[in-house]
Amino acid sequence: MNIHNNINLFQAKGKTIVTIGTFDGVHLGHQKVLTKLKNAAIVREAESVLLTFFPHPRMILQQDLDIKLLNTIEEKKELISSFGIDNLIIHPFDAKFSRLTAEDFVKTILVNQLNLCKIIIGYDHRFGRNRTATIEDLIAFGEKYNFEVEQITAKEIDEISISSTKIRTALLEGDIKTANTFLGYKYNLTGAVIEGKKIGRTINFPTANIKVSENYKLIPKNGVYVVSANIDNDEYFGMMNIGTNPTISEGNQSIEVHLFDFNKSIYDKEIKISFLERIRDERKFDSLEDLKIQLEKDKTLSIEKIEQYK
Repeated sequence: MNIHNNINLFQAKGKTIVTIGTFDGVHLGHQKVLTKLKNAAIVREAESVLLTFFPHPRMILQQDLDIKLLNTIEEKKELISSFGIDNLIIHPFDAKFSRLTAEDFVKTILVNQLNLCKIIIGYDHRFGRNRTATIEDLIAFGEKYNFEVEQITAKEIDEISISSTKIRTALLEGDIKTANTFLGYKYNLTGAVIEGKKIGRTINFPTANIKVSENYKLIPKNGVYVVSANIDNDEYFGMMNIGTNPTISEGNQSIEVHLFDFNKSIYDKEIKISFLERIRDERKFDSLEDLKIQLEKDKTLSIEKIEQYK
């Protein structure tokens, strides 16, 4: 898959078939659209193009800096590439771009730059300055500039919308099973291993502290999770705590993973953690010994659950 960080960097080799959207999560609903895009491009012998934007338009237009997304840009690239799409364009979204009129967007971007012969888009898609143009306007532009418009049905759009909402809600409630079902893969996060307080090793539960650099990445509800970790393309299993460590000294939220049968030094390494299940809330214990006893129980339960994921 070719990745272009600006629309102006894209040069079409021939005709293209395009879809547009944020595709946050690249969940099962999005995957249907990507499959539709790929198949349509094969039939028309055209290039497939997914046009998306970053930052998220809500960050710019609504100054919604607290918005949390299911994927970072790197995660989205990896997911989309697995569907055989030819081109991913991640265009910088800013106030100037948002002021393009609908016809300017169609003529300058879609027709002149992307050289489209077909666009696959939601029936409720709105675009152009102040998002005033509708799918009917797009169809009219298609007739004027000679491209086809294929509408994604209301049912499919509802599935996509419902899925996105349910995934975010499920993650914020710690319901990993529901989130993973709608995603079609295991929710994950990637981060660098940083130095922690090293208290875990004093009770025989050493942990790797994970620093997720993108502050817009959605972190699931505080608690203890059964997880798998990808380190240098090898898979390990373990349990992870998201929370404030109330037993030791409550502070800022931290993400700490204890990997089973693992004793390598991984400071400064980037590792990918996938969520399998949530097993309990974070709790404050009366002593480190009480915490250790609970962690032993958590480990036993986690190992039992891991068997179904191997």
